[in-house]
Amino acid sequence: MKPTSPFKLAYLVDLGAFPIDDPTSVSYIEAVDGARAGLRAEGCAVLSGFVRAEAVDLLNDEVLERKHATHYSTQVINPYFHTAANPDYPAEHPVNTFIERTSGFIPGDAWDRGCATDTLFQSPEMARFLADCLEVPDLYCYDDPLARLVTNVCDPGQQLTWHFDTNEFTITVLVQPADEGGVFEYAPGIRSAADEGFDAIADVLAGGREGVRTLDLRPGDLQIFMGRFSMHRVTRVGETSRPRHTTILAYTPEPGVIGRVERTRQLFGRVLPAHEHAEQERIRSDALLD
Repeated sequence: MKPTSPFKLAYLVDLGAFPIDDPTSVSYIEAVDGARAGLRAEGCAVLSGFVRAEAVDLLNDEVLERKHATHYSTQVINPYFHTAANPDYPAEHPVNTFIERTSGFIPGDAWDRGCATDTLFQSPEMARFLADCLEVPDLYCYDDPLARLVTNVCDPGQQLTWHFDTNEFTITVLVQPADEGGVFEYAPGIRSAADEGFDAIADVLAGGREGVRTLDLRPGDLQIFMGRFSMHRVTRVGETSRPRHTTILAYTPEPGVIGRVERTRQLFGRVLPAHEHAEQERIRSDALLD
């Protein structure tokens, strides 16, 4: 039975397996330790069945209600989300290797405050738990008005090709898997802040499978992923498949963070004054291509 708003955390999260409301419990500590081990070893942790089955259906209903707000785009990009060739690099270099990206994003301003998806995102228990898993002092809900709470939509025939994230980590919940295709793959730690790892990246882009991991994600699985340093993709969804819906819960280690203008425009087709202002104030944390 669908609860009345506001939604309770116990309806959304399997608190029996993941008691994020009780940080002193044995199960909480075990969940955090397991996530930390995965992040240290592979740059990825999957908490299977984190969101309760009934809540997954509700989250997908909320996606469907807002799917009209999806911004779809088709681009040919390199792993750094660039669309133009760079003459400073050879033609076969990863910087000049371009692959089709076709998918859509439901932006943050499409979500009502107090809906189930937003309640999960803004839960202080959620932020505390994820901070413990990531071994950082605190996490804050991303202030970006478009990228703060997003659903990635891969409709039949679409794919999210090999790329890196601009943020160091990403938190996602698989809400609806594809019937065919739509598989998450990644190459953990293929680059670092000090080394672009071009040779290894070129091998994967050419079809190499060395070091590539494939995840069998299920509805309700929570994924914590270090996407800044691990190249990753969602394979093409089958032409007769149902769409793949993945909700992205965006947090930052510091408050007040706003996304970059160029990436925001690519993903959402628009930017807001908050993005333009933040771009003028931005200080980069590393020298990676992006």
